[in-house]
Amino acid sequence: MHIPDGYLGPITYGSLWAAMASIWFYASKKIKETLKVTRIPFLALSAAFSFVIMMFNVPIPGGTTGHATGATLIAILIGPWAAIIAVSVALLIQALVFGDGGITALGANCFNMGFAEVLAGYGIFRLIAGSIDGASNAQSSRFLIGAAIGSYAGINVAALLTAIELGIQPMLHIGRDGRPLYCPFSLGVTLPAIMAEHIMVFGFVEAVVTVLVLLYLRNSHPELIGE
Repeated sequence: MHIPDGYLGPITYGSLWAAMASIWFYASKKIKETLKVTRIPFLALSAAFSFVIMMFNVPIPGGTTGHATGATLIAILIGPWAAIIAVSVALLIQALVFGDGGITALGANCFNMGFAEVLAGYGIFRLIAGSIDGASNAQSSRFLIGAAIGSYAGINVAALLTAIELGIQPMLHIGRDGRPLYCPFSLGVTLPAIMAEHIMVFGFVEAVVTVLVLLYLRNSHPELIGE
């Protein structure tokens, strides 16, 4: 879902940069209030995990890529606001060092994967899993089911936003010759091209990765989930 430079016009990427600036500011305040000192190293580890898993990109039609993100998993382990920062840091490094995702599109990529996916995935997880007040709850089937469904839904929410952002560009930016100035594909192309891949493939990959990591932690380090 990494959107490269040149596919979003200034109206879109400027608006999403402004939105993410406010979100990053608020998330940073929430982290200071809620994240325990002992959990701070996991923030860095989570960013590294998200960075690595997102490096396995598969190009798909519509001007973007498909991959797992680990966003919902990170939100379950360290909280949604810390997850927003962790995923955003991973996306920033990928854009600056590896050219994976554009600089102008960084706000859009962070909004899609670092904000919308995190909150959607974590919200659905909590809705299914219920309250999380200790390691005992992590042993329930509802915990894993909620994590799987939440991660599947979260990544598809991010994919949907990506498809919409790309697909509206021909309506927002047209040259004098009538040709699109940025992404040339309409919603009729971007929606099926991007969503089909994520609904049928990448959503399940995200869910499997999330459940496998949680199973490993539940068996080897249950205290990490319990906190």
